[in-house]
Amino acid sequence: MLGWEFPPFISGGLGTACYGLTHAMKNMDVNIVMLLPTSTWGIEGQTHTFLEMETSLGENPEHITFKPVPSKIPNPYQISRTHPLRIGCAGAVGGYDGNLVERVNEYAKCCTKLMKDQSFDVIHAHDWVTFPAGMLLSEKFSKPLIVHVHATEVDRSGSCVNKKIFEIERKGMKAASVIIAVSKYTADIIVRNYGIPREKIKVVHNGASLSNYAGEYNVHKNGEKIVLFLGRITGQKGPYHFIEAAEKVLQKLDNVKFIMAGWGDLAPSAIETVAAKNLGTKIFFTGFLRGWQVERAYRYADVYVMPSVSEPFGLTAIEAIQQDIPVILSKTTGVGEVLDKGVVKIDFWDTNKIAESIIKILDNPKWAEELVRNGKDEIRSLTWEDAAEKCVNYYQYAMANMLASLPY
Repeated sequence: MLGWEFPPFISGGLGTACYGLTHAMKNMDVNIVMLLPTSTWGIEGQTHTFLEMETSLGENPEHITFKPVPSKIPNPYQISRTHPLRIGCAGAVGGYDGNLVERVNEYAKCCTKLMKDQSFDVIHAHDWVTFPAGMLLSEKFSKPLIVHVHATEVDRSGSCVNKKIFEIERKGMKAASVIIAVSKYTADIIVRNYGIPREKIKVVHNGASLSNYAGEYNVHKNGEKIVLFLGRITGQKGPYHFIEAAEKVLQKLDNVKFIMAGWGDLAPSAIETVAAKNLGTKIFFTGFLRGWQVERAYRYADVYVMPSVSEPFGLTAIEAIQQDIPVILSKTTGVGEVLDKGVVKIDFWDTNKIAESIIKILDNPKWAEELVRNGKDEIRSLTWEDAAEKCVNYYQYAMANMLASLPY
């Protein structure tokens, strides 16, 4: 299994998904060798890094071994301190680190060296960063490749795709025996934009992790209501739609504050926009949050809004429901395939309706409770065990097909 983040070192949903799947495979007769580049952890392969990862999986995670890949590959979506607009502005000129593709290819070569004496049956590659490594391993060792598409360059960048990244994704998908997409929405994008046959794609929705919330925070809101945005502040996530909806709500309600939790290439300009609208005392930016900070943000919130322009899945919507928060969701999300009566679905661009729904939820506690109750009912059957079982079935399917194609 190839990845580039894993708890406790995560920056988004990919790490959460890798954790959920690998943890669920504990009792499925699957042994996992997880290859991870050391640079994305911020700690160059120190021993306690692996201990933290193993501890996160519970006692005696004998089914998984972590292997450090000596790679300088950066987190592709993390803002650089020295060049705050350089990394994360997916698709724009200079949007990714200048030598990111070169480092991705170096990571691939390192993976093949590490695995030359390792026995394995199938390769599971998460996200485009690992696709070249997956292809190289598959070619060198004649093992089936599964590529897991958690997001595409089309999601991240819209019409301004980075052609090199797009081509890496396309080649990885073509080389794969099976493509796992996190939603039907993502599967449609793969067929429409990458020219991949539909029958090659298998949809496996993410699971709903049990809440990690372990205690009460002292929440003092002075009678005010809190509306939360949580995610990368990039064009994909629709931050300006959130700000526009917030402005419309504040024209009618005064006892409301808006929190934008996260960071991204559009964060500086979003802050400038809020300042220009004289809303600096009503809309607040927290920067990137992790762990207990995320849980505290949920604990403050009265409404969660996800106005994403293109969201392959959207695990934060599930997390919000688990924390008893009513959710407003854009229609262009994968998680909307499993949530119906438990959320309010609105076109991401319709800020009038988003504002109206925020006000309605805040003014109608009974409706808010009903949304949460319905949402919890809908996610009850959404488990990582089910997702992991489907993945294992596709491993066996890919292995059987490869055996059938061998000459005798």
